Amino acid sequence: MNCGCLHTQFSSAPFSHSKGRNACLKSDLLKHGTRQGLSSLDSLKSSCTTLSRQLNSRISSGRLTYVKVLVIKCSYPQNADPPRYYSKKEKKPFPIPIVELRRAARERLKKSKTQPRGPVPPPKRGLVVQRLIPVACTVLNARITLINNLKKLLKVMPLNACKWCSEIHVGPVGHPFKSCQGPQASVRRGVHEWGEAVLEDMLVPVEAYHLYDRLGKRISHDERFSIPRIPAVVELCIQAGVDLPEYPTKRRRKPIIRIGKKEFIDADESELPDPDPEAPKPEIQVEIPDSEIVPPSNEQEMALLAERTLQAWEEMREGSKRLM
Repeated sequence: MNCGCLHTQFSSAPFSHSKGRNACLKSDLLKHGTRQGLSSLDSLKSSCTTLSRQLNSRISSGRLTYVKVLVIKCSYPQNADPPRYYSKKEKKPFPIPIVELRRAARERLKKSKTQPRGPVPPPKRGLVVQRLIPVACTVLNARITLINNLKKLLKVMPLNACKWCSEIHVGPVGHPFKSCQGPQASVRRGVHEWGEAVLEDMLVPVEAYHLYDRLGKRISHDERFSIPRIPAVVELCIQAGVDLPEYPTKRRRKPIIRIGKKEFIDADESELPDPDPEAPKPEIQVEIPDSEIVPPSNEQEMALLAERTLQAWEEMREGSKRLM
């Protein structure tokens, strides 16, 4: 018997029987059909995927009928070599050969040439999606609301942060668990060194370069310090359509004209009317300075403030997902 059939699963259907001698019936069934079912195993040459064998045994009296089904299942091909062992220094081969990947890429390219091209989305043409501008304003206002509310909560709720890792504990005293994984944690045996937390400990600042033109040239290595870096959520909202005077951005009202694979020119917008300066603009909130923060006076206001903070957090997350 081949090695592949070692991983088989045998299942048999239940016997339907009535009153009678069970021991004699089982012996008759084994004598009658067991060898016939097992003889089919010799026909398995390449794989043991699924094999069903039905053995019928009928008694001349006509009262009893017995059916036994032998099922052999195996998802492994027979006589297959185990995968080769590769050391850490040895490069493993690709699951699909490079030649097959290149051939499939050429076929996809041939098929794409015969099919009509789909419309280019507005961001790749230098335009702004008008329906996402209110979403960007909502995300920016939710971020500012979240920051202001967290500043108010920090006035009444004690918060501790470890000086060596990113662990934060809400309470007057930090927890005693030795779970610090920061620098020199082995010297301190994993003990946290707690200190008073600030806003940046809860909202870790993630910054991005502010681009005047999204479709312009890439930032070179020499310009990495000359270009301002702002919070990534703010930059996302600006590129989505929010206008902030301190961070100017180039806006196009006509799609760009491609003259090459990576070259383009701006379309002539002189025919278009000038934008209305008196058009209503969405209201953007302002962060409250730390010196002007007024903490909640009672527990009811504190609970209401915490609920609004969570709502602002969810609005910022959901809106950012839509913009991305």
